[in-house]
Amino acid sequence: MTSPSSDPNAAYSLRAFTESDAPALAGLTLAAIRSVGAKAYSPEQVNAWAMRHSGPERFVQRAADGAMITVACDTEGAPVAYALLEPDGHLDMLYCHPDHTRRSLADRLLQGCEDIARVRNLDRLFTESSELARPAFERAGYKVQHRRDFQIEGVAIYNYAMEKTIA
Repeated sequence: MTSPSSDPNAAYSLRAFTESDAPALAGLTLAAIRSVGAKAYSPEQVNAWAMRHSGPERFVQRAADGAMITVACDTEGAPVAYALLEPDGHLDMLYCHPDHTRRSLADRLLQGCEDIARVRNLDRLFTESSELARPAFERAGYKVQHRRDFQIEGVAIYNYAMEKTIA
């Protein structure tokens, strides 16, 4: 991957998912969970969270099922972040490779999802945000509905149900 530029708009572009992106998205998802996730969650929680994310075929299947996956790419076209929006307005995934955080990619991807929602005449977007992604969602106008405490393979973990009305 290339080094990120100080100007996030110059260094990155957004485009629709292609099947060839699947391995990179699977890898960056796990890198984000293990690296960035460790800043707010315990090692046990990070391991349980990572176990929920299987290989590249998951992305191909989700796209085939109608999910819109928007990919942020570096100057060489390599995927470095993505958002997965389901047809009903559920934003299921928003991940950025640890080497490319703090470059406005989450903000740009969330705006892209909002644009898609408008085209699809959706009146709201909703998600379950990690502790670390919550500020990006709040910047984009999402409101916390409630904290969700649950278990993955017997490990207690939490996230936030969040929602944004599309005007």
